[in-house]
Amino acid sequence: MIILVINSGSSSIKFQLIQTEGHQRLCAGLLERIGFEEGVFIYDPEGKEGLKRNLRIADHSRGITLMLGIIVDPRLGVLHSVAQIGAVGHRVVHGGATISKAELVTEAVEAVIEQCAALAPLHNPANLMGIRAVRDLLPSVPHVAVFDTAFHAAIPPESYLFGLPYELYEKHGLRRFGFHGTSHHYVSLRAAELLDRDPRDFTCVSCHMGNGVSLAAVRNGCSVDTSLGFGTMCGVPMGTRAGDVDPAVILYMMDTLGMSTRDVYQVLYFESGLKGLSGVSNDMRDVAAAAEAGNARARLALTVFAHAARKHIAGLATNLGGRLDALVFTAGIGEHSKECRRLICSGLEVLGVQLDAERNVVDGGEAIVSSPDSRVSVLVIPTNEELMIALETEQIVKGRCRGP
Repeated sequence: MIILVINSGSSSIKFQLIQTEGHQRLCAGLLERIGFEEGVFIYDPEGKEGLKRNLRIADHSRGITLMLGIIVDPRLGVLHSVAQIGAVGHRVVHGGATISKAELVTEAVEAVIEQCAALAPLHNPANLMGIRAVRDLLPSVPHVAVFDTAFHAAIPPESYLFGLPYELYEKHGLRRFGFHGTSHHYVSLRAAELLDRDPRDFTCVSCHMGNGVSLAAVRNGCSVDTSLGFGTMCGVPMGTRAGDVDPAVILYMMDTLGMSTRDVYQVLYFESGLKGLSGVSNDMRDVAAAAEAGNARARLALTVFAHAARKHIAGLATNLGGRLDALVFTAGIGEHSKECRRLICSGLEVLGVQLDAERNVVDGGEAIVSSPDSRVSVLVIPTNEELMIALETEQIVKGRCRGP
């Protein structure tokens, strides 16, 4: 089946066209600065010359029209007709506590996406805008929403409840949700495949480490715990986000330092993490280079990052039923920073992790980087969220066709 995968932001749309048989990407692209005077359209077809154009893209509908036109263009296109598109898979960030899998887009599902906009105000409204724009232009094609939170929806109460009065959960839904679920789902399945294991009898801690960071304990194909929570700040320090902070510090910032809630939000989300600790950058590549050049604060940022990651990996591993089969690194830092992997794994020998220094030189691409005698396999796996969205979309559409 040919699936069009859409990731819609407030002023951008990422897209891929994927042939699920053989997991083949037919084309990919990006529309940026939608609604601005000068937008950008990037199109990259497999086996053909791509293009980049600067032009005004009035709105999401115009952007989708432009995209559909180019993929069937006689010279640059990869399809003869848009009728070849079997379904559209839409990335949606937040599905709340009620969405536990990908869902065919219906009025009820749209209502859930709208209700969860308060939990993901920068993402859900834009995701829904993309769904409606594409559906208007492809009304006869099934549309499926694939939620980042869905993979974590079945984590048990001991994982999702905070130590707050239970009424705050009952009345206001204050609980852990978790994010990056599509990425964790993909790399955990791929890790099992690479190790020739049945994913239904396989455990791992998946480490999605980019500008945003989340870790997940995956047991027999299901997430059972994760480091991110109600929002996207807790856990390991990130590019600009603080990670775990004692709430007493936040109260001190407000009550004693006189900072407003907006001031505190700005600090925690945009001025902390690698950027705040190092004083150099939110980009791990810049921080690592500065540390290697002798910058003490950059080196400190690296060690704080690795310390927090180790602590969360070890904690998550305790929820895997007594067995950790693999530790998986993915996303920008996880895939490309051999120094971060080295620092994180140093100290995890207690779990049976033995990193191989020669294998760990990998910078991108799939690899097993643990020693041959390591009890726990350590893998680097580039994430492929678009492929996972396409496969989940196909599963939902074919399930609907089969009926109950």
